[in-house]
Amino acid sequence: ASATSSITYIDGPNGVLTYRGYPIEELATKSNFMEVSYLLMYGELPNKDQLSVFEARVMKHTYIHEDVAEMMKSFRYDAHPMGMLITALSALGTVHPEANPALSGQDVYSDIAVRNKQIFRAIGSVGTIAAFAYRIRQGRPYVYPSHQKLSYCENFLYMIDRYSNSNYAPNAELAKALDVLFILHADHELNCSTAAMRHLASSGVDVYTSLAGAAGALYGPRHGGANEAVLRMLESIGDKSNIPSFIDKVKKRQVRLMGFGHRVYKNYDPRAKIVRKVADKVFNILGREPLIEVAEALEKAALSDPYFIKRKLYPNVDFYSGLIYKALGFPTDFFPVLFAIPRTVGWLSHWNEFLDDKENRIVRPRQVYTGSKTRPFVPMHLRSDQTDTATNDKLQYSMSSESKRRFAGSVNP
Repeated sequence: ASATSSITYIDGPNGVLTYRGYPIEELATKSNFMEVSYLLMYGELPNKDQLSVFEARVMKHTYIHEDVAEMMKSFRYDAHPMGMLITALSALGTVHPEANPALSGQDVYSDIAVRNKQIFRAIGSVGTIAAFAYRIRQGRPYVYPSHQKLSYCENFLYMIDRYSNSNYAPNAELAKALDVLFILHADHELNCSTAAMRHLASSGVDVYTSLAGAAGALYGPRHGGANEAVLRMLESIGDKSNIPSFIDKVKKRQVRLMGFGHRVYKNYDPRAKIVRKVADKVFNILGREPLIEVAEALEKAALSDPYFIKRKLYPNVDFYSGLIYKALGFPTDFFPVLFAIPRTVGWLSHWNEFLDDKENRIVRPRQVYTGSKTRPFVPMHLRSDQTDTATNDKLQYSMSSESKRRFAGSVNP
């Protein structure tokens, strides 16, 4: 094992997921995102006063530094929202030098008060940064956090949806649906992005740079883009009448079945059952997403087919979450951002745990060397002028028509 942790437990073969020992099914139905955030961060469920203080301090930090807000306005309207999020998270470290170990000393996070302030600030800021990225893509001015007593998810929806009414209140049931999705995505043990968070933290870099690196890992389509891939798959199927031919192509390995199976779970993903119920609630309010019929028919076909049963390919959390986000009106390239907001809590929980780990040395994985044995240096004039095809292939690159035109002149531009 590469780490010891007491945060999240997964029993893949039996489809079990717990946060600090509490089953995900109970947390999703009985708790809320802020309470689960406290649990992940500090190890126990909070009492009423503890939750009140925690939530108040997080919401206080939903106001981000104006320099970061202004910097984000320099992004193009078509910039990917994850690119904006990653850049803004990293920039937070530059406007809070007092919390940067490179500037304030390696032991700055030994002060629990300083450490907690970064936790509150990061959780509060990530929702606002995400909302600002959304507004930039929509060509609309920023909406700052509400003056009303709103939940974390209600405030997020307020910032992305409000026009001119400062007393605007998002639909409470839709906010609760988003809250449940945030709980389900808050942590998932030592996945790619969480491993990146711990890896960066081991170097002693500031927490905001670590968060930016973790978000960069999540940006990858093999990690945070899975629900987007499901949506594109369903769109390519188009109609439930095309499912038999699609299933046949999957068996022939001509296409991939997205949203089924999991690297860890060898049984039904426990989060998928919860997401399915959330989907029904959202569709009851906003109407059934047209692709839901395709998804339901595909799920039914796959779960009754011996080919998929034998391989234990069951729907995972991404299968229906993408449909929910689409029904909520979010563009597909915003899906990873909706993943990153709650996962920030998980990343911070592991960062907090790592700082207290007495074995928290800098991460230095070992490699298996497969290169050449020791050989002498060959001067240029003794090297062969002949190059094989494989060597030339390494130097290939694409040139746009614009560049071809530019360099077609007799003198370089």
